[in-house]
Amino acid sequence: MSKRMTEMLKGTLEGIVLAIVSNRPAYGYEITAWLREQGFSDIAEGTIYALLVRIEKRGLVDVEKVPSEKGPPRKVYSLNAQGQEYLEEFWGTWSFLTERLEQLREGGR
Repeated sequence: MSKRMTEMLKGTLEGIVLAIVSNRPAYGYEITAWLREQGFSDIAEGTIYALLVRIEKRGLVDVEKVPSEKGPPRKVYSLNAQGQEYLEEFWGTWSFLTERLEQLREGGR
C-alpha cells in the first residue's frame, strides 16, 4: 500500500470499521482479517485494536465479552444508536467528497 493511500485511509478507517460492525458484530481480529481480504493488506492488528478502544470510549459501539476457545474472552463490537448516527454522517460526508472529486476529475463541470 502506498504512503498516499495509507494517509487517506487513516481519515476513513473509523467509518470503515463502523460500517463493518453495522453489518454484524465482530471482534478485532475478524475485522482485521476482513480488511485484509478486501485488499487492505498493510493494516496492522494494533491499528484496529487502538481504533476499537477509541470508538468504544466515544460510545459508538456496544461491547460484549464472549468466551474464546483459546485464551481470554473476546470483545465483540456491535454498532449502537450513537454509532449509527455517526456512520450516517460519515456516509453523507463521503458522498459529498466523492461527488466533488468526480466533478474535479471531469474538469470542474
